[in-house]
Amino acid sequence: MAAAGLEAEGLSAGYGGARILDAVSFSVPAASRLAVLGRNGTGKTTLFATLMGQTRRHAGRIVVGGRDVTSLGSAARARAGLGYVPQTRNIFRSLTVEENLIAGLKGRSRSALGEAYAMFPRLFERRRHRGDRLSGGEQQMLSTARTLLGRPSVLLLDEPLEGLAPIICEELMAALTRQAEAGTMTIALVEQKLESALDFADSVLILERGRIAWAGSARQLRAEHHVIERLLAVGAFAEER
Repeated sequence: MAAAGLEAEGLSAGYGGARILDAVSFSVPAASRLAVLGRNGTGKTTLFATLMGQTRRHAGRIVVGGRDVTSLGSAARARAGLGYVPQTRNIFRSLTVEENLIAGLKGRSRSALGEAYAMFPRLFERRRHRGDRLSGGEQQMLSTARTLLGRPSVLLLDEPLEGLAPIICEELMAALTRQAEAGTMTIALVEQKLESALDFADSVLILERGRIAWAGSARQLRAEHHVIERLLAVGAFAEER
């Protein structure tokens, strides 16, 4: 059996006294790709925030690359190999593209910026533009590239394609696929675009009311239309195709 890149065991968490996740357990093999799906409000974003230590954990444990990080804060989890690109993107809007990328180097030489520009040539063209002058798609590219410059072993992406033009979606997913195919990083993403998620992922989790309602391979889910209709809304797959 392949070593796990990311594991959650009996994870229950939420905000304040509200428990949103309930007994979530899963294991993602190292260097594989996971899609986390579900309707709005089922706990997908909370799951990723919990993995990063940004919620109140009530029970369970989190393991990254064989290391138990449950007791670590967010910064220490990042140092342990977790990279997180939230929906909000969290770029520094008053800084240029290049200054944002430098902030993600984590002690690496500036020559490493070439990795980001090779991944997203559009960022090189806009390297002197401030963050608040970028389109939503360019901000997503910048947030993703900055996180990748830290060389995480596990990358969490929360709805990376939300609100982006189709051509930007294609560029972003192509870059992520190249990263995944390099075989050095475990990638998990929350995504509403079903076809894009299934094209990218090896395995899938579907959340319903904070619990795992279905788990299996992307290929298996494609064949189980009743699951798609029941848990992801009627016609979701047909519309995306």
